[in-house]
Amino acid sequence: MVGLHDATRGRLLYGGDYNPEQWPESVWADDVRLMREAGVTLATVGVFSWATIEPTPGAYEFGWLDRVLDLLHDAGIGVCLATPTAAPPPWLAARHPGTLPRDENGTVLWYGSRNQFCASSPEYRDHAARVTEALARRCAAHPALRLWHINNEYATACWCDATAAHFRVWLRARYGTLDALNTAWGTAFWSQRYAGWDEILPPRRAPYLVNPAQRLDFRRFTSDALLECFTAERDIVAAHSPGVPVTTNFMPLFVGQDGWRWAAEEDVVSVDIYPDPAAPHDDPAGPAHGALVQDLTRSQAGGPWALMEQAASAVSWRPVNRPKPPGLMRLWSLQAVARGADALCFFQWRASRQGSEKFHSAMLPHSGQRSRTHREIRALGAELPRLAPAVGTRTHADIAVLHDWDAWWSADQPGRPSAEVRYPELLAAWHHALWRRNLTCDLAHPEAPLQDYRMLVIPHLPLLTDAALDGLDRWVRDGGTLVCGFFTGVVDGDDRVREGGTDARLRAALGLAAVHEWWPLAPGATVGLDDGTAGSVWSEDVEPSGAVTVAAYAEGELAGRPAITRHRHGDGTAWYVSTLPQPAALAALLADAARGAGVAPALPGAPEGVEAVRRGALLFVLNHTRAPAAVPLSAPHTDLLTGTTHPATLTLDGFGVAVLTPHTQGSRT
Repeated sequence: MVGLHDATRGRLLYGGDYNPEQWPESVWADDVRLMREAGVTLATVGVFSWATIEPTPGAYEFGWLDRVLDLLHDAGIGVCLATPTAAPPPWLAARHPGTLPRDENGTVLWYGSRNQFCASSPEYRDHAARVTEALARRCAAHPALRLWHINNEYATACWCDATAAHFRVWLRARYGTLDALNTAWGTAFWSQRYAGWDEILPPRRAPYLVNPAQRLDFRRFTSDALLECFTAERDIVAAHSPGVPVTTNFMPLFVGQDGWRWAAEEDVVSVDIYPDPAAPHDDPAGPAHGALVQDLTRSQAGGPWALMEQAASAVSWRPVNRPKPPGLMRLWSLQAVARGADALCFFQWRASRQGSEKFHSAMLPHSGQRSRTHREIRALGAELPRLAPAVGTRTHADIAVLHDWDAWWSADQPGRPSAEVRYPELLAAWHHALWRRNLTCDLAHPEAPLQDYRMLVIPHLPLLTDAALDGLDRWVRDGGTLVCGFFTGVVDGDDRVREGGTDARLRAALGLAAVHEWWPLAPGATVGLDDGTAGSVWSEDVEPSGAVTVAAYAEGELAGRPAITRHRHGDGTAWYVSTLPQPAALAALLADAARGAGVAPALPGAPEGVEAVRRGALLFVLNHTRAPAAVPLSAPHTDLLTGTTHPATLTLDGFGVAVLTPHTQGSRT
């Protein structure tokens, strides 16, 4: 089966986006020389080159691309060749204005930027297929080709008439009959019943709240419409080069694509990650965010994955764009390897002198090859070959955090009990709590096979299907440990409130008779618990039925009522957390549940701010603080990066990294 291993060939891929069309050809040879000196093994070419490849309709110019691919191949650098369809040329929209997307108000989004296409436009799809066919026919046999990259960061949504027609086709396939659609959408509410398919529109701007089930389905449809564009181009390039893997780069934890469905259609799962390096001193938000996205991407891939874009230093889209301090680029790159990446790539190789991203950092910045950033790029490229033993191995996890785009889309609507309940923030908070205790986790779809995990964590899944609920009940009964967050299992797959407000199967597993009322908290407010901690965002009036109270509310309307419960269900245990505990308290709770499930941290006793992850036989230890850290080891280990043996304690510099193997005789001390 074609996969990332066909591109890596046993070594970590290292490189970035290369845009030679932005530069005179006299620069290209110097670029390739510097790439080789920096240890670059992969260059992504052609991402936004449609107007250069096809300057006028049907007139293709590939000579420049041939020369670029030849230069890279002669230097031993592989190519990730992109279809250019994320940025149609001006002539396409000028001649075919129906290819342009419209927003919810019907406003046209014009060309002059990128991503100016409607995924449902037959004209866009036809021209995208033509340029992809021409590119594949020309380049599929080139020896530099290692990987295909389709489009870029699929993210567009459209509400135009072509989209409306496509939406109706999608709905017919989903529901079959209007009666089934009307039932699923609850159109008896507000006299919304549809008498004909042609009456149905995308959820455009309306005087008041739009039907939430209609909005949910439109989210599903938009993801699927974009996926159709991807698979059409994928099938074209695959037909010309069947042994070359195909990917498209996800944006990190992006709401617009059902990542589980998309990943199933890719040979290689890849993602772009841009944590903010400007957080306060020793704030773990950046590496915690990176770990979440990396764990999600690894879980989508089912193994090794590709980091398609990261920043060598500063980005250009935040209000204030600060560079990465010395050592941080290396630290965050090796964190990605620890969590399963077999490719480390950047946007971009050479910093652009013109255009909207000219102040975005690059592997070769404006200040040139003597710059601090480029020196760090070279140093990282020199040490990555030492990590060849990691390539193709898996990062093991006994814990899964359940995550579902349908649940996210359901939660991300108006008319809910609290706008302070934000799905991605809750997911991040719970994942961060596991991360800070070095409890490595996968992410998993609620209906996925879960039998290999000892512990499941649900930060917040308001929408759960019957299949997911039945599976969770069986999994706990069979001996698993479940930790469930608030406002979960509230609606079914059509966003219809479950009888009783919370599903009866979930209540039985949790040992709850009822959740009588949801009591969301005011913005910034907290509620004290009787264990001395506090919760935020949310609270609930919970009535136990078999569950024991672990912590109760100590103040307010719910004083004395259970806040956190634990229940024995069959051979397993289910916890319920009806508020958002403070970060340290949530980390302690999850660590306690993990101990009960027989799950230990990757490196017990690691100090705060030191991350430890096991990948295959390797133990990655990463210091996310600026101060040196002394890390206790249970046995002597040798650092694969330096060859140094550490008998009982590993001392890491600030932002330092060690990749440890059990000590063997003959290692240098």
